[in-house]
Amino acid sequence: MSLDQPAQFVKHQTITRDAFLGGRLTLSQPRNGFRAGLDSVLLGAAVPAGTRNLLDMGAGVGAAGLSALAMGLAEKACLVERDDATLGLARDNIVQNGFADRADLLALDILSKGAERRAAGLGDNAHDVVIANPPFFGAGQGTRAPDAARANARHMDADSLETWVKCAATAASAGGRAIFIYPAEGLAALLTAFDRRFGDINVLPLCPRPAQSVTRILVRGIKGSRAPVRLLASRPLHGEFGNGFAPEFDAILRGAAVLDW
Repeated sequence: MSLDQPAQFVKHQTITRDAFLGGRLTLSQPRNGFRAGLDSVLLGAAVPAGTRNLLDMGAGVGAAGLSALAMGLAEKACLVERDDATLGLARDNIVQNGFADRADLLALDILSKGAERRAAGLGDNAHDVVIANPPFFGAGQGTRAPDAARANARHMDADSLETWVKCAATAASAGGRAIFIYPAEGLAALLTAFDRRFGDINVLPLCPRPAQSVTRILVRGIKGSRAPVRLLASRPLHGEFGNGFAPEFDAILRGAAVLDW
């Protein structure tokens, strides 16, 4: 952890250094509270190869955006995060992983008005790929975490998902892509928001094991396209037995493959 973190933050948090992608990426993050994991890596691995300007909305400590850089899928990334302490960790992670010349940070709440986003430096039509892992509990749903940062990462108002997708569409260039990862129970709301602004929408369902119900989804759309929605075959993260990941996902987590979809 860098020594220039705010004193109050350092005093009340224990920071861990965690390896991702088979050690190709090492991230500082709080031991308690919201922690980057499988969803973040899958989101980064879902970025198409050859991406020039990647925008990671609600980036946290930078796991998804930096995973895309580490995998060689994106040339540059802009990480947007509203929490000051988390931004400090993201800044350290950028520097310590050697991405200081390829990654930028913006202190910004995605739910801010358009003029405020532009004033903070988030340009319109400026990114060929936009990714997001939005807060996934609506107001009154789930158990609100006692840790404020974790609670903000998991909960948002019922109408806020629409704003996240609208922001992604505004930030994406013509023909650009938006990619979201989200719990399966939010599919209807996410598809509705995407359908208003994107075409060629692809939905990749992910289930824990073969023949089990889908628990999370990846949704990808292209700005300006009129192609229809495609629902892809669901993919199990694990085999029928044991805790190991299925070969496809094991290779992604080891940094040996990207998500083919």
